[in-house]
Amino acid sequence: MNAIGALILFVVIIVVLAAPRRWALMGMMAGTLYLTQGQQIDVVGFNLYAVRFMELAGFIRVMARREFSFSRLNGIDRSVLLLYVCTTIIYLLRSSDLPTGKANQIGTAADAILCYFTFRGLVGGIEDFRWFLRAFLLLLAPYALLVLYESVAGHNPFQSMGGVDLGSWSREGRPRCNGSFRHPSLLGTLGASFFPLYIGLACARVDRKLAIFGIGLCLLIIWASNSGGPINCAMIGAVGWLLWPVRRRMKSMRRIILVGVVLLGSVMKAPIWYLPAKASSLTGGDGWHRSYLMDVAFRNFDKWWLAGMPIVDTKNWFFYDLSATGGADITNQFLSFGLTAGITGMILFLVLLYLSFSHLGKAMAVVRSNYDESRKSEFLLWGLGAMLVAHLFNWLGITYYDQTYVIWFMQLAAISTLSERCIHSAATDMWDDGQAPSEVSNGGHVAAGDQAASIWFGP
Repeated sequence: MNAIGALILFVVIIVVLAAPRRWALMGMMAGTLYLTQGQQIDVVGFNLYAVRFMELAGFIRVMARREFSFSRLNGIDRSVLLLYVCTTIIYLLRSSDLPTGKANQIGTAADAILCYFTFRGLVGGIEDFRWFLRAFLLLLAPYALLVLYESVAGHNPFQSMGGVDLGSWSREGRPRCNGSFRHPSLLGTLGASFFPLYIGLACARVDRKLAIFGIGLCLLIIWASNSGGPINCAMIGAVGWLLWPVRRRMKSMRRIILVGVVLLGSVMKAPIWYLPAKASSLTGGDGWHRSYLMDVAFRNFDKWWLAGMPIVDTKNWFFYDLSATGGADITNQFLSFGLTAGITGMILFLVLLYLSFSHLGKAMAVVRSNYDESRKSEFLLWGLGAMLVAHLFNWLGITYYDQTYVIWFMQLAAISTLSERCIHSAATDMWDDGQAPSEVSNGGHVAAGDQAASIWFGP
């Protein structure tokens, strides 16, 4: 860790520990954007990244200030815990890897749990999150300028802090920028994941100018990454917003989409999972690798379905080697959970996504019927849903292996907290009006039951 990285980390930790909650959230995101994984301390062979010090400080803060309590867990909270605890236990029981491999898996689980529950404590209600999206532009604007400089000058300004040198990162004569991330696609994911959220902010007239500015910054970051995955991710987010007029009839839309996929698969010469290869011919990228990876994984299903398999045993899956792990380059988040903990890991991950969509659907149903300014809140919740769909499709072509996981867990925590707060506030209003809500759990979550409309993949 050099002096610049140490200084940034010191300031970030002070802000996270001592600042008001809104600004502590900003401090966490500042460290995520401006600290690279090259900023680390080696302790007896283990890499302690700067971001890990930041997330530990955040967790200590929310626990010490009682901004979050494990006595009030909702379904998404429990699903996160179950996913990472179970996958880690299965991996440790079946793995014969070196201690460093096991420590890496434990570290991955610790990162997930610390980050997610830190953001559960730091993300407030709808107004707090709307404030965050506006304030986040103070971090995103200079970051986008640095990335633009990288694209124009061909030099990564984060290189002195351990950022990736451009080197051979180019496509069609244009650089593929990394910024503070380890891969151009991960940099692009930053812009693509916030893109639907700023569309939601723009739909509310009060914040429209700032939101349009945010949309422009997201598109600039996606452009600088010069990667097909983020372009597809942003397109999926935009399609999500095109479905806004039929938001009350998403059950029918899901059926139409399912029938369309089945029909498309019946006329394609290749299996349906070769669609990413078709898409990459339009947007660029290594779509064939992603499609072939799913193909060869299904053909070897019997080797990993029970408890996963060592990554080195996948070395013969491709006729080329793109991974430093000694095996195939596993560019699929769903398959990554499968190789770690078998079909159990994949199912638990899908359950987490299902619960996230379901909670958003219930929150939107309650918001429509109980809030005076329901449209503004509904816009933001729909933006979270479009963002989640974009992540889902993005995971078919990449895993989040650097500080991108911090961004994902902040956004997941926002889904969990905002949906919970919306439903809980509506339940409180119903009690005040003398009406008993359907069900209130010990975490303040209302099970809206049949009154809750579905969104995306909700019930």
